[in-house]
Amino acid sequence: MRTDDGAPAAATITPYQDGPLLVRGDFALVTPDGETIDARRGTVALCRCGKSALKPFCDGTHKAVGFRAGSTSDNP
Repeated sequence: MRTDDGAPAAATITPYQDGPLLVRGDFALVTPDGETIDARRGTVALCRCGKSALKPFCDGTHKAVGFRAGSTSDNP
């Protein structure tokens, strides 16, 4: 994946317990069709619960719906 200026995209992704994926750094967000999604900043929270009204971004709905992420031991 490359950024708009052609540099390699580099980011860190941190899954928050029962919450979003926090993406920091130099990254590009794209749709399945390859269209760029404007992240507007260098750090974004991405929805993991599937209930956000702002997908792919987190809007905090995971708290209201009681989202619980599985542990890494649940995923072989």
